[in-house]
Amino acid sequence: MKFTEQLPYSRLVPLLHHWFDSPLGQELLQQEQAFAEEVLPRLFGYHLLQAGWDHRQPLFSASPVSRKYMLIPQMELGVDTRTLIARPSELPVVTNEMDVVILHHILDYADNPHQVLREAARVLRPGGHLLSFSFNPSSYWGLWRLFGRRVPPVQGGHFISQGRLHDWLGLLEMTELETRSACYHLPIVSERWRRRLRPFEACSRRLPLNSGAVLMVLARKDVAGMTLLRPEKKQQRLMGIPVAEPKPSARGKTI
Repeated sequence: MKFTEQLPYSRLVPLLHHWFDSPLGQELLQQEQAFAEEVLPRLFGYHLLQAGWDHRQPLFSASPVSRKYMLIPQMELGVDTRTLIARPSELPVVTNEMDVVILHHILDYADNPHQVLREAARVLRPGGHLLSFSFNPSSYWGLWRLFGRRVPPVQGGHFISQGRLHDWLGLLEMTELETRSACYHLPIVSERWRRRLRPFEACSRRLPLNSGAVLMVLARKDVAGMTLLRPEKKQQRLMGIPVAEPKPSARGKTI
């Protein structure tokens, strides 16, 4: 399938930074942080990777995992030594190494979100967990977008439905364990209008489906016929992360 063409990273990243610093963005982040703090303490292991757009938004503070890393698409001021600069569709990590992968709105603005999800599944070890945050088309924010209301840069995202995400996870041999949503109001900041529209928010909360602005999905990588074994200890690298090694060259081989 075709996805909405996204802005280049040099233009998209500043827009996302500005929006997440706004009152609406901060409110959304608080809801996401609350869900992460509830889920992550139950997920154990040695390596955690969060792929996002802003290194200032770590969601893994409550995780017991010992080694935590951020991945962002371009260099920013203030990044620490455990930050990788790479495309989320080409993770520089070897296969079956990560215990937890967090995708923070990466699926919303990736050129090929299915490839991003495939990469996340590749680097997860069997039994590892994926925690995904993305905008929900079955919400007031999704309807706001369809009616042409501009909430830049949110309206430019893919807004992948829960059903489609569930199908993608199934194709990648991942089991959806828990799905929630948050932020049931319209994407407006005015407190006066928020008070007037609270009946709509209450109605949305009562719906049996996840109808909040953000979808929060926890999934586990289940690969049939595989035994959960820890990989052999590898030589220490500069960042202490299992970075993918280049493929051996075919030069010099005799036929």
